[in-house]
Parts: sequence; C-alpha cells; structure tokens
Amino acid sequence: MAALLVVAAMLYFAGRAFGLWGADQDGPLRLYGNVEIREVQLGFRVPGRIDKLLVDEGDRVIRGQVLAQLDTRPLQDRLAGADARAMAASATAARDANGARPQELGEARAEVAAAEAALAEARRQYDRRLALIEKGFISKADVQTAEAALRSAQARVAQASAALSLVAAGTRIEDQAASQATREAVLAERRAAQTDLDDTVIRAPEPGQVLTRAREAGAIVTAGQTVLTLALTQPVRVRAYVAEPDLHRVKPGMPVKVRTDGTSREWAARVGFVSPVAEFTPKTVQTEQLRTDLVYRVRLIVEDPGGDLRQGAPVTVVIPDAPVRN
Repeated sequence: MAALLVVAAMLYFAGRAFGLWGADQDGPLRLYGNVEIREVQLGFRVPGRIDKLLVDEGDRVIRGQVLAQLDTRPLQDRLAGADARAMAASATAARDANGARPQELGEARAEVAAAEAALAEARRQYDRRLALIEKGFISKADVQTAEAALRSAQARVAQASAALSLVAAGTRIEDQAASQATREAVLAERRAAQTDLDDTVIRAPEPGQVLTRAREAGAIVTAGQTVLTLALTQPVRVRAYVAEPDLHRVKPGMPVKVRTDGTSREWAARVGFVSPVAEFTPKTVQTEQLRTDLVYRVRLIVEDPGGDLRQGAPVTVVIPDAPVRN
C-alpha cells in the first residue's frame, strides 16, 4: 500500500511538472505542443500548357509573387474575339437607343412626297378618262385601267406614310431591351475571358517556402491540378494543450515564450485562441507519458520573422504571467 502511494505521488508531481493538469502555483505554466503544419496546394484555375516556372523547391516567396505562368496565346485570342463581339453589340444597342438619323427621316419623307405626287397624277388621269368616256372618246377598259392606277398610287402613299411613321418612332422598346441584353451577355463573356487570362498566373497567397515542384515547364495541366506546394511560414502558429484544472490561467492575448529542443533560444508569442470544447490528450503532445485527462486546445501566434521554427516541430510553451489557482 505504501508503495502504491509513493508511485501515485510521483506520477502526480511529474504531471504537474510537465503542465498536463496543473503547474506549481508560484511558477510559470508550461504547455506542450507543435508548430502547426500549414500548406497550400497551388494550381491554375484554367487548363493549359505551363510556359514558365519561376521558383524551385526551397525558395522563399513573398505574398503576391508570381510563381508560375501558362501559355496565354489561346486565351488572348479568345479575349480578342470577345472584344470584337462586344464592340458590335455595343454599336447595335447604341443604334437602337438613338433612333433614326436625320438623313433616314429625310429619305422617308421624300418617299411620302413622291408617292403623294404619283397619287395626284393618277387621280388627274382617272378624272380625265371619266370625262372622255362620257363623250364616247375612250372605252370603258381605259377607265378601269386609270382606276387601278389610282388605287395603286393610294396604296403606295399609305405604305410610304407607314414607313415614315416607323422611322420617326424609332426602335421598339422590346427591341432596345433585346439589344441591350445581348450587349450585356457579350460583355459578361468578355469579362470571363479576361478572368481566365488573369488566372494563367499563380501568385503566392501568403509568405512561405516552396516544398514541392510537381510539374515542369511544357507540361499540359488540367484545371486545379497541383503544380506547386507552398508551406505558409507567416504567421507561425503553435498548437498546444492546457489541462482542464489550468484552463482559467490561460487567456487570449496573454504573452508567452516558445522554446524548442536543441537550443536555448526563446520566441515571443501570444495566445490567439483557446478552444471552448474539451478533448482527450492527443498523442502528438510531446510529454514523457500519455495522459487521458481532458485538455483544451490553445493556438499561439509566434513572432518568427526569420522563419527559424520548423513546421511540425515539438515545442514547449512557457506562460510566465499565468495567474495562480485560487
């Protein structure tokens, strides 16, 4: 029985020393965890042939840096075609909105005047033949011919007047709406072509380091196919765990120190996030023994402008100003 008490006491104080369920009330709180692995698979949104790969494995990159580029000739041709269609559709929409030109109105009025003059002549010929048939100088067939010419002239006047009315009224509202809709559709097609052309370039989304170069220049790739793998190095994040009894000692924004094996150097950091959900101690926590106590995940933001901390490395987190338990 005494031996069991001794073993239990040893486990208790060892666990306190490693920070799993509580540190000494008068000392700093120690937590254990790992530098988070943050990677992104980079590829083109559009298919094509790789024209340039500007980085190699191990290269450090900054945000916005161009990493790779596709052959843009096919998309440039597509954009040029879209520009031409957009110009044509815009011209049609402008024509329908502006209505007839003064010259077109003048031409339509001239057609009406000519038809009216022809009608006046046809009427004069008809009246003349009526007078002649009464005297017996012409046949009835001549009168009928003159009457047909008169009706034809009247129809041409009506037709020319209707044409003038259409020219003066301009394009129908429905036709204007249709031409405007066609213009918008072509402009949308043009914007899509421009977007595809812009997506022929891969840029670094964040500062990082190239891990893998999966494709080479000249390769044909599909949309979304991985070309480069980038490790995001900034900001550096550490995932650690705090035992439930010490949860009240850790607050977001608290300053902490991060240490790693093999060096006495410390990195300044701060607590960025404390999980509201409990979980069991993960096996990735680098302590001398596995615990089954409930712990809470803590995310730390580390100041490491030189990129000396390696992703996945085990670290020790020291919180010197953690409040003691009541």
